[in-house]
Amino acid sequence: MDEARLKERVAAFLSENDPAGDRLEFLRARFDAGLAWVWFPEGLGGLGLSRDMQAVVERELAGTPQIDGGVQGIGLGMAAPTILAFGTEEQQRRFLRPLWTGEEIWCQLFSEPGAGSDLATLATRAVRDGDEWVVDGQKVWTSGAHHARWAILVTRTDPGVPKHRGLTYFVCDMQAPGVDVRPLRQITGEAEFNEVFLTGVRLADDLRLGAVGDGWRVAQTTLMNERVAIGGGGGARGGGMVGGVLRSWREHPELRTHDLHQRLLSLWVEAEVTRLSGARLREQLAAGQPGPEGSGMKLSFAKLNQALTGLEMEFLRDLGYDDYAFRRSETVDFYGRGPGYRYLRAKGNSIEGGTSEILRNIISERVLGLPSEPRIDKDVPWKDLPR
Repeated sequence: MDEARLKERVAAFLSENDPAGDRLEFLRARFDAGLAWVWFPEGLGGLGLSRDMQAVVERELAGTPQIDGGVQGIGLGMAAPTILAFGTEEQQRRFLRPLWTGEEIWCQLFSEPGAGSDLATLATRAVRDGDEWVVDGQKVWTSGAHHARWAILVTRTDPGVPKHRGLTYFVCDMQAPGVDVRPLRQITGEAEFNEVFLTGVRLADDLRLGAVGDGWRVAQTTLMNERVAIGGGGGARGGGMVGGVLRSWREHPELRTHDLHQRLLSLWVEAEVTRLSGARLREQLAAGQPGPEGSGMKLSFAKLNQALTGLEMEFLRDLGYDDYAFRRSETVDFYGRGPGYRYLRAKGNSIEGGTSEILRNIISERVLGLPSEPRIDKDVPWKDLPR
């Protein structure tokens, strides 16, 4: 299907579905028409086209009801690609439609108090009991868990083998008995993140993604997609974080200095290089699955956001933020609030989705081919590792 025929298909869809009607019904119809994510297979919200054809759909459907990329980000960018790659046909048909329409929100149960950067050392246990698994453990830094209906969960099912080989991946019912979500307050006053306690949580075996013991391979698919979702997003020239800085620059000419001007120009160039690199990465994605190159995009995203928001604070000479009252976050928004909020929120960019330190290791070893760091625990059973 070429661009012209795709436009005809979108026009036919709009002739049969009124965007001014019920929002949810419109989104459901869009999914069923294959116009949700066109690179997905037919019957699962797609048309089996190349990924770059999605831009055609988005242009043609501009101004119609849209999904919420903030609160739905984990489902769209991480859970969906993993379910597509490893889910059974029944799982794909059960989860993907309400995930895309936003009827069911997803979160990610990966990091633990003792397993963040070294995720493979995680200790949350899943023990088989007939056709069910009983899960006990604690997860942390879980974005949006207070909204979530489902979660992608990595557990340890075999402590007697090396840490990467004893993991199994599940879809976790966040409404199941034994799931306890507690807020984690951030520097902004919000509680966008959570810690999640799992106590005797029973999950049916049909909620498992991939084979028993193959959880690390499944998780790698999630993590590579996560880094692309965070750092490789699209955007217009002059958009994103640099857009907010440029607005401040234009609104306050009396605060400009030569030094700040030179630094802004340098960051503008870096932002444009990052944007174009993201476009190239998305072209590579059109031909297959994301690889370690996404780590470079996420690293650049964090570094650039922190530099830009720091420059904006130095330029304005005022944080302009005093709302530190505790509150639950309704969505995730890096760019759409005031300069002070953006500056504070950007501090988390170098931690979430893989710390910048770990991403540099991935780039050096898996992109540049440099020697790996010595790993003395690689062949040691997890149960024998010091903790």
